[in-house]
Amino acid sequence: MEFYILSIFPNMFESVFGETIIKRAQEKGLVKIELVNIRDFTHDKHRTTDDYPYGGGAGMVMKPEPIYEAMDYVKSKSPNVHTVLLTPGGRIFNQQKAKELSKRESVAIICGRYEGFDERVRYLADEEISIGKFVLSGGEIAAMAIVDATVRLIPGVLGNEESLKEESFENGLIEYPQYTRPREYRGMKVPEILLSGNHKKIKEWREKEAKKRTIEWMGEEDG
Repeated sequence: MEFYILSIFPNMFESVFGETIIKRAQEKGLVKIELVNIRDFTHDKHRTTDDYPYGGGAGMVMKPEPIYEAMDYVKSKSPNVHTVLLTPGGRIFNQQKAKELSKRESVAIICGRYEGFDERVRYLADEEISIGKFVLSGGEIAAMAIVDATVRLIPGVLGNEESLKEESFENGLIEYPQYTRPREYRGMKVPEILLSGNHKKIKEWREKEAKKRTIEWMGEEDG
């Protein structure tokens, strides 16, 4: 799978994409990530990517020309690339969307800055995505989260594929509580059921706890 990340701050991604699971996925040849600097597609000595908004208003708006030309470059390498525009008003990213993206051959993610994009940039997008009902300084952190959530779903990336089946949201539930050694720490004990060796009872306990956590989480979301 290929990712093309369009940003005016590509260096922000290097430490995140150069560590742990994403790094290993690239080393295995399962994922290719290309950071595309939007400034490379400007035509003035200041490499300008933003300008004042028509009609007035606070802040600056990202210009369409360098983004369109950056996408021309991406499409010259991957004509059928699926293009995601990161916007506060986009569809909220979730596990199902991560699964959908993980099945695509190539995905381009356009990161905004300042007060947003010139409206004409929207015509480049196959879809718009947001990672939550809040505002970030730019799309870079959102792009990192989307790539991380997507890459780990690609077959062969994780060492233990079975672990995906029990993760939060995979069955519509939050994952059950997990414990490891020591058996007791600062007065907090591991539930006895997990020490019983009774796999049937453990499974039932985990299912019950997962449902309980999900109900609590849904209540918090509604609030």
